Amino acid sequence: MSDVTEHSSICRFCSVGCPITVEMQDGLPIRVTGNKRSPSYDGFCCTRGQALVEHIRHPDRLLHSLKRRPDGEYTPIGSQQVIDEVAAKIRALVDEHGAKSVAVYFGTQAGPYPLIGPTVGAWAGALGTPMIFSSMTIDQPGKDIATALLGGWEAGPQTFTDADVWMIVGANPLVSIGGALPAHNPGKRLTEAVRRGMKLIVIDPRRTETATRAHIHLQPRPAEDVSILAAMIHVILDEELYDRDFVLENVDGLEALKAAVAPYTPAYAAARADMPAELIIDAARMFATSRRGVAIGSTGANMSGHSSLVEYLIQCLNTICGRFVRAGEAINNPGVFLTPAAPKAQPRPPRPASGFGEKLSVRDLTASACGMPTAALADEILSGKIKALFSVGGNPVAAFPDQERTIRALQKLDLFVQFDIRMSASAKLASYVVAPKVTFEVPTLSYGKEAIELYGGVWQMPDPFGMYAPKLMEPPPGSDVIEEWEFFYRLSQRLGLELAFRHYGSASGPTRTRRPTVRVDMTRKPTSDELLALLTAGGRISLEEVKKHPDGALFPGEAVVAPKDPDCTARLQVADPGMMEELKSVQGEPIVAQRSASHPFMLVARRLGHVLNSSGFDLPLLVRKGGGRYNPAFMHPADLEALGVQAGECVELSSEHGTIPAIVQPDASLRRGLVSMAHAYGRLPSEKADVREHGSNTGVLCSVEDDYDRHSGIPRMSAVPVRVDRLAVAEAV
Repeated sequence: MSDVTEHSSICRFCSVGCPITVEMQDGLPIRVTGNKRSPSYDGFCCTRGQALVEHIRHPDRLLHSLKRRPDGEYTPIGSQQVIDEVAAKIRALVDEHGAKSVAVYFGTQAGPYPLIGPTVGAWAGALGTPMIFSSMTIDQPGKDIATALLGGWEAGPQTFTDADVWMIVGANPLVSIGGALPAHNPGKRLTEAVRRGMKLIVIDPRRTETATRAHIHLQPRPAEDVSILAAMIHVILDEELYDRDFVLENVDGLEALKAAVAPYTPAYAAARADMPAELIIDAARMFATSRRGVAIGSTGANMSGHSSLVEYLIQCLNTICGRFVRAGEAINNPGVFLTPAAPKAQPRPPRPASGFGEKLSVRDLTASACGMPTAALADEILSGKIKALFSVGGNPVAAFPDQERTIRALQKLDLFVQFDIRMSASAKLASYVVAPKVTFEVPTLSYGKEAIELYGGVWQMPDPFGMYAPKLMEPPPGSDVIEEWEFFYRLSQRLGLELAFRHYGSASGPTRTRRPTVRVDMTRKPTSDELLALLTAGGRISLEEVKKHPDGALFPGEAVVAPKDPDCTARLQVADPGMMEELKSVQGEPIVAQRSASHPFMLVARRLGHVLNSSGFDLPLLVRKGGGRYNPAFMHPADLEALGVQAGECVELSSEHGTIPAIVQPDASLRRGLVSMAHAYGRLPSEKADVREHGSNTGVLCSVEDDYDRHSGIPRMSAVPVRVDRLAVAEAV
C-alpha cells in the first residue's frame, strides 16, 4: 500500500459546496472531512459529505452505460454507441414531430456539477426545444413567481450577516443545510447570530431542530401559512409599524393590500391555524420593529398549497418593512466567479409571472417565471406532445408527485435517457442508462454556490469566497463513464448543433454587469477546465487567480449601492390583483385539516439529515447514522397510543389518491394529527420490495390535479389528508 495523501476539494453531495479534505490511498478516497484551512466554512462538512467515499466506491455503481433490450433486460453499451443511437433517434423524432417533442429534466444532483446546466441548456437551445423542466417547479417555485409579480430590488435584500431578526417559514436548515440560513456551517452561523442579539422566528408545525433555537415558534396546523402571514401584515399595517418612507418612495398598492388583509385578524388566523393569536401579534411586532433581516419561505411552505401566494405575502412582508440594501451600503459579495456587482437602490418593475412562452396541454399551464411546470411533464408525455426525455441529475419516479401517472408517462416515451450512478427506480424504465463520472473524477469550482443568487436573492453567498478543485482520481480501470457535458457536446456534434453559454441576471439579487454569450468550439473537444474557464469568463476574479489558492480564498472588494437613478419610475407592487383575488378566495376554503372525516391525519414533508431526496439512502455510513434505509412515518406518541400502534410497526397510509405502507416512529416535536415523512423513497410499485429496506414513496398519495398552483403547476405535496390503518407484518412488503 502507498502512503496516505491529503487533497483539498469541494463536496459534491449537494449544492452547498463545502470545502473538504480528501485522504487518498492507492488512487482511491478513503476519508473525507471538512477543510479547516478554508477561510469560509470553518471546517464544516456534514455526514452526507463524509459519505462521498462510499458514494464513489459503491458496489452497485454503474461503470458502463446500459441499453434496454426488447425483453426489458439491460445490456452494457459503449458511451459512443449510446450517443450515435440517441442522435439517430432524436433526428428522426425532430424530423417527424418537431424539436418540441424532445424534453430535458434537471434534478437536484445536477446542481453540484456546474457544467451540466449550461451545457445541457445550450444543447436544448441549439436543438430548438423550450421543453426544459427542473426540480425547481416542484420544490420552491413560488419564489420566482412572487418576485415577478412584486418586482425586484437592484441592490438585493438584506442578508443574514448583520440581521437583527430572521424569519423562517417551512424550513429546517440545520438539517437540510442552508437555504433559509447561510449554508456555510449553518449551526455555527445561527449560534453566533443569536449571541449577538438576532431574534429568530420560525413557522413550522413541528418543533424542528431550527425551531428549538427560535425566540418565537409558531406551530400551526399545516397549510395555514397564508392566514398567518396575512395576519402579520394586518398587524403591521394596522399598528403602522411599516417603513413609511421606503413605501412612499418605492411601493404601490399599500391601501389595496391593507384592505385585502383586513379580514385576516390575528384572531381569525389563530382560529384557522389552531394557535394563540398573541403569538402572531408578537411575531409581527418583533419582525417589524427590528431594523434588518428578512422572512424566507422554503420547501414546506411551497408544497402545502398556494405556493405563489405564500411567497408573495412573504415578499410583501419584507417590502413594507423596507428590508432591502440601501444607497451607500455595501453588499456582502461583490462577486468572485460572478460578474462584478453594480447595485442601485431602486426597484425593478414587476413582470409577467406566467401566461407566456409554451402553452401546455393541461390545466391552462404555460411557461412561467420559474420555468416549465414539472408537475405537467407526465401529462405532456401522455398527450403525445413529448416523445423523448433526458433526465439529468434527477429521479422522476421517486421525486415527482403522482407517481403512477409519472410511471405511465415514462413507459410511453419513444426515448428515455436517464443519467444515473445506479439502477434507480427511474433507470429501470429508461431506454438508455448513461453512467456518469462523479465527485472526485471531475474538476469543479464554487461558482454553483454563488449562482444560486440568480434564483433567489436571499440566498446570496455571505462573503466573496472562491475555490477551484481539480479532479483527484481516474475512473475505475475498465470502466466507460462520461461527464454529462461531454455526452451532450458529442451529441451536438453528431446532430450538427452549435453550443453557446448564455447567462442571465438575477431577478431578485443585486444587479451585476452582463456576461457575454460564449460560443463553444465544436471542432476540438475542450477539456473540463477549458469549459469552466468559458463558464466563468468575465467574472470579477479569474479562474486562474482562484486556482492559486488550493483551499479557496476570500477575494475582498467593495460594491457600494448607488443612489436611485433620477429617471427611475419603477415601483414594487404589493397588491397584485391576481394575488389579492387568491387571498380573498382562501377565506372561503375549508381548513385542510378538517376537509375529510375519513382522512383525519395530515401528511407533511420533512427533511432527513442523512439523505438528499433520493440520494444516500443506501450508503452504509448514512444508513448507520440515520437509523435505517427507509423513511419513517413520524407521529406524535399520543397518536400512536390512540391507534394502538407501537414504534417500528408497519401501517398503511391512504389518501384520496393512493395507499402506501410505512414504518411508524414516535416524534413528540410534532403537533398531534400529523404524519411526517421524507419524500423520494421507495421502488417501483411493480417490485415487491420490503418497506424496511427501501422506504415508501409519498408521491403515490399526491395528485397533480389537487390544489395546484395556477402559475407553476405545483400540486399539494404536503399537508395531504390521510388515513392511518394498522397493517399486519406479513403484508408490509
